[in-house]
Amino acid sequence: MSRVLLKLSGEALGGSQGFGFDSKILHFLSLEISKLIAVGHSVGLVLGGGNLVRGSGFAELSDDRVVGDHMGMLATIMNALALSSFLNRNQVVNKVFSALGIAGVAKDYDKNDALEVLSSGSVGIFAGGTGNPFFTTDTAACLRAIELQCDLVVKATNVEGVYSADPNTDKSAKKYDEITFNEVIENDLSVMDMTAVVLCRDHKMPIVVCNIDREDNLLKAASGDPVGTRVS
Repeated sequence: MSRVLLKLSGEALGGSQGFGFDSKILHFLSLEISKLIAVGHSVGLVLGGGNLVRGSGFAELSDDRVVGDHMGMLATIMNALALSSFLNRNQVVNKVFSALGIAGVAKDYDKNDALEVLSSGSVGIFAGGTGNPFFTTDTAACLRAIELQCDLVVKATNVEGVYSADPNTDKSAKKYDEITFNEVIENDLSVMDMTAVVLCRDHKMPIVVCNIDREDNLLKAASGDPVGTRVS
């Protein structure tokens, strides 16, 4: 069985509007995650915060990137708590960790404690990004995957995988079934931010990019079945 680090954008939790929370989406995601646990996969989660606040957006208003990024980290904690609540409703045991100290709300992130949670069959939800400004939640996801000895990162999107161009605006966009990290970097393809891509490349951590809206895609990715685009 695989140990998977699932990266979800904050906008995914907001449904079609991409803002706030969509209870149907949260319920769907919790059921999809429960399928992985049911067959013995180990699951960690990192969430973005863009459905509540984008740190980069505030930075443009205030000219203070550090404050903006801290606000974004807090948004990821709120998202982690929301998904944790829905996992609990579906009888999926989980633990929320935060890279930012927030006593009484989430456990401070500790690698050994996180490994214990994952090894026990519970879901680990890793909030607060890396705990540092200037790093995206994509980079946080790859960092957690590497230090927690995951087998792959699954980047959940609303498209079928990695394309040569934006498939929503370019009808001629070509989908890749497999692609190398160097090809992603050389062609500046939209997978994750380049810090995250280089981190995974250097540590030989594969990434599967797939459409999370399709039922069982997450299970297929974790099981090694063809789905989306594999970057390695």
